[in-house]
Amino acid sequence: MAWIAIRDALLLLALIPFLYLIVAILAAHRFFRSDPAAAASSLPERLPAISILRPIFGIDREAYENYASFCRQEYPEFEMLFCVSDETDPAIPVIRKLIADFPQIPMRLLVGSPPLGVSDKVNKLSRMAKEARHDLLLVCDSDVRVEPGFLRAIAASFADPAVGGVTCLYRGLTEARASLSADLVALGNSTDFAAGVLVSRRLSGVNFMLGAAMATTKARLAEIGGFEALVDHFSDDYELGNRIARAGHRVELSRFPVSIVYPRESFAGAFRQQTRWYASIKHSRRGGHFGLIFTQFLPWTIVGAALSPFAWMAAAYVGVYLLLRVWMAWAVGVSGMRDDLVRRKFWLLPLRDAFAFFAWLASFLPRRINWRGQQFYVRNRRLVPIPPRDAPPHGSR
Repeated sequence: MAWIAIRDALLLLALIPFLYLIVAILAAHRFFRSDPAAAASSLPERLPAISILRPIFGIDREAYENYASFCRQEYPEFEMLFCVSDETDPAIPVIRKLIADFPQIPMRLLVGSPPLGVSDKVNKLSRMAKEARHDLLLVCDSDVRVEPGFLRAIAASFADPAVGGVTCLYRGLTEARASLSADLVALGNSTDFAAGVLVSRRLSGVNFMLGAAMATTKARLAEIGGFEALVDHFSDDYELGNRIARAGHRVELSRFPVSIVYPRESFAGAFRQQTRWYASIKHSRRGGHFGLIFTQFLPWTIVGAALSPFAWMAAAYVGVYLLLRVWMAWAVGVSGMRDDLVRRKFWLLPLRDAFAFFAWLASFLPRRINWRGQQFYVRNRRLVPIPPRDAPPHGSR
């Protein structure tokens, strides 16, 4: 009798992911109903000037095209600032070629930034924000590529004075013969991550930002202490949006997604990247990280099918999983975000779910964060550098 009660309880719990999928489908349909291009075209002729801030560390796949996509925007006034760590950065020749190819776009290359904290990226943002000429600041990662109309869509959100920050969903771009691991990570952007953001927006609003693309004004940034207040934080994107929201301003989720260009990488590298992403959620929103247990669709389907007392019930769990999983991926990734990778490779979703489940489990383990060749602990949401083993002890000479 006790076993039957436990079995029935697990069978009921296995239905929760299906409810989540339904909520995600409804949230996607509601969010993407309006056309971002139409919203941007309704702006007045006089648009706010924008400073685009690009912190650079090394060179990404198709870096020139990533940078050039911003230069091809039809927008009246904007500038683009790049900041590298030193003169040896391999991206410098690409940036200099870009500056030569688009002389009509004001662009500047900055070398070095004050070591305000452990985050090299935020150190660079602090310098660029001070040197930016315009009040509206747009931060984009180096591997981000955008489509025409993107800057107009960002500016459209700031037409509402209650908006203090804007962020964007992102989809993945992989090579034609990309590694399976790169495809699995990229698929997660539109079929897992974006869906979670839309559900969160629908249930509680947006009080965070997504690092691929973040926009705010100098005035709102000054209210929260500038980028300088974020230099030691692991999830600086989350902190930026959360602090702007706590200051009483609305963080808007743009309907204009951006693309991230993924390199070909090993399975181990992709798994570490995915685990680090889950760890960032753990250190910024512990409750939300644990709640991801109900977004593990494949494991719960296996539980439901394995414990079902009837064959038809087991088949129903599997059938509903496949139906809702593909429907949600299509509603968010294909219909909403126009992600061609999801359209072509949606059949990889069960494998993607298995990959994500093990990465989520791994993120619970106490582990060091390896980021750009340096290792860190995370304590109180802040990065704490781990000295190399061969470094002299503190205080030695």
